Amino acid sequence: MIGALISGRLADTLGRKMTMRLAAVVGVFGWLTIYLAEGAMMLYFGRVLLGICTGLLSYVVPVFIAEIAPKDLRGGLTTSNQLFICSGCSAAYISGALLSWRSLTLVGLVPCAFLFWGLLFIPESPRWLANTGREKEFRTSLQNLRGENADISDEATEIREYIETVHHLPKARIQDLLQSKNMFAMIVGAGLMIFQQLGGINAIGFYTSYIFSSAGFSGKLGTILIGVIQIPITLFGALLMDRSGRRALLLVSSSGTFLGCFLTGLSFYFKAQGLHTQLVPALALYGILAYYMAYSIGMGPIPWVIMSEIFSIDMKAIAGSLVTLVSWLGSFAISYSFSFLMNWNSAGTFFLFSAASLVTMLFVARLVPETKGTTLEEIQESLMGVGLTD
Repeated sequence: MIGALISGRLADTLGRKMTMRLAAVVGVFGWLTIYLAEGAMMLYFGRVLLGICTGLLSYVVPVFIAEIAPKDLRGGLTTSNQLFICSGCSAAYISGALLSWRSLTLVGLVPCAFLFWGLLFIPESPRWLANTGREKEFRTSLQNLRGENADISDEATEIREYIETVHHLPKARIQDLLQSKNMFAMIVGAGLMIFQQLGGINAIGFYTSYIFSSAGFSGKLGTILIGVIQIPITLFGALLMDRSGRRALLLVSSSGTFLGCFLTGLSFYFKAQGLHTQLVPALALYGILAYYMAYSIGMGPIPWVIMSEIFSIDMKAIAGSLVTLVSWLGSFAISYSFSFLMNWNSAGTFFLFSAASLVTMLFVARLVPETKGTTLEEIQESLMGVGLTD
């Protein structure tokens, strides 16, 4: 949450690349602290450092990808962030079943070091460079991203004109989020993050082995199966992102998370009532797998994609940081309360998650705009005419 709070301001001040490199350094120190820990306090400190690293990256990475990507590939490329998160989670699930926790921390060092090194070879966001008045670097970055022989004149002009318009506005303040043009984007961005968490993803993710074991299925096998299916399903969603659009995938995804949670809730209900006990493990397995498959194609990546698209560049630091903070606050609240909810009523917990998915469908159908195939500047123009009473 600390990383989320400072992510927007750091990304605007230091640049997108430098913020990611800073996060990588913090991550390296976090993993080393955990590896060398000899007591609880060092473990806590290492976890705090890793939390700051994750909070920074969860905002700046999708924003950076959205700002460098061409409009017809932006959704898929931004979703690649979630694809590699899933790849990392899958690797952690499988490695965690085979390695001790201390050995696993050394595995965590690898992506942080690779990120720090890899950022030496990619250009800075051209939109950030334009916003900071670095004209020559802006054109060089955009040309490198589009190709040596690509004609960037139209895109460069559109970006520059939009930046000039923004510069004539007063300096962004947090109270500006209450303006109608910003409030709508804030409701969409924060709303998607809230519903992403209310669907139970982090609770289910953190307690996957416990859920399977409670339903009578092998926790280790179930965890490995989830690790195996997440990567191809997220890749499939990335390929569909710029074809089917954000709204369609969100609706399909929330329908699937509803079904997955409902089946899992049904398995715990049957277990509690002593009904169809032979079906309990299978229902839990199919429900959790269906949930992860549905989540991975839509509700996992798309809230971050839309967060990176809908805020104007002058409000992105404030609004993006707040939306990221909302996501991590929701993650904490749901994860913390999950064990209490399971002790209260296991079936009821998953029925609540499934109900949240139904409300998500209504929210998406009513409020979430389609951003497929439009530039970031065109998205801002379209949102200027959107009111909260439309």
